[in-house]
Amino acid sequence: MEVAITRMSSRGQVVIPAGMRDDLHEGDKILVIQNKDQIILKKATKADKNFEKDFEFAKRTEDAWKSYEKGEFVSMPAVKFLERLSKC
Repeated sequence: MEVAITRMSSRGQVVIPAGMRDDLHEGDKILVIQNKDQIILKKATKADKNFEKDFEFAKRTEDAWKSYEKGEFVSMPAVKFLERLSKC
């Protein structure tokens, strides 16, 4: 895993450090996910078989967090949770 620090411009642009953009090209789409103080960038291409799954997962996760923060959640034993999960 690589870690770097960058800055955001007054226009909201962020530079991805050169060593981290070897597989990126001008015009490539990048999926941006925000969760509180985290921002995750992921290269998104039509050839990426998991893109739609990743996007759907990110959206469901965002919706779940919003429901949780509003207090709209149900507490249940792990066994019952796994049972309900297997039906999805």
